[in-house]
Amino acid sequence: MLFSPLEQFQILPIVPLRVGAFDISFTNASLIIVLGLVLALFTLRLLMPTDSGAHLVPNRYQVIFENIYESVYDMLDGSVGPEGRHYFPIVFTLFTFVLISNLIGLVPYSFTITSHFVVTLLLASTVFVAVNIILFRNHGLHGWSLFLPPGTSLGLIPLLVPIELVSHIFKVIALAVRLFANMMAGHTLLKVIAGFAWSMMAGGYFFAHFVPLATLFVLVGLELFVAMVQAYVFTILTCIYLNDAVNLH
Repeated sequence: MLFSPLEQFQILPIVPLRVGAFDISFTNASLIIVLGLVLALFTLRLLMPTDSGAHLVPNRYQVIFENIYESVYDMLDGSVGPEGRHYFPIVFTLFTFVLISNLIGLVPYSFTITSHFVVTLLLASTVFVAVNIILFRNHGLHGWSLFLPPGTSLGLIPLLVPIELVSHIFKVIALAVRLFANMMAGHTLLKVIAGFAWSMMAGGYFFAHFVPLATLFVLVGLELFVAMVQAYVFTILTCIYLNDAVNLH
């Protein structure tokens, strides 16, 4: 029996629970979110200079985490400048959570929460709200100049300001869709190739099924690379939006 490659994205209740008309069941997506947060906190714990945390002479795992830490720090510092260092905790937490969530989805029989638009939209909305709070807290009413390109003549203001405002609002959609689409497309392709290999083996083409199986292994490696790249892209775009809020144009 063949199953749809989209079944892997189905949210299933683990602990069914309803309160009136609201379904607040603990689902497989909830489990992965909790697991992702726990692993993210564990990662941060390894970087803490305490007796029970980081080692004076780092082991191989700590070296990896410290390199990730420094990469995100350099990314933020290079995009925003010295002022951006104040926002490093939230940026690093976002990067760690997105990366871990992407990687968890590659584990067989797990669940990819970043392949759901509602999850990526929530993450992008958090960035969007934070960026706008920083924008108007730092610049007050002068923050509206972000929507007015430098050197714009007065006659073009009524036309350009709405366009810039709509473009600014759609940043949250672009940020969410980019992560969601890449993760969903990659996992769907893996499921299709795996199903094709299984069908060939079940149909008596035992030796022929090694061709799609070998392709599957290559695609898993590619998807691992995509998982890391998408976490990087999500983070670098967050840094770019922070730069707009902190430094304006």
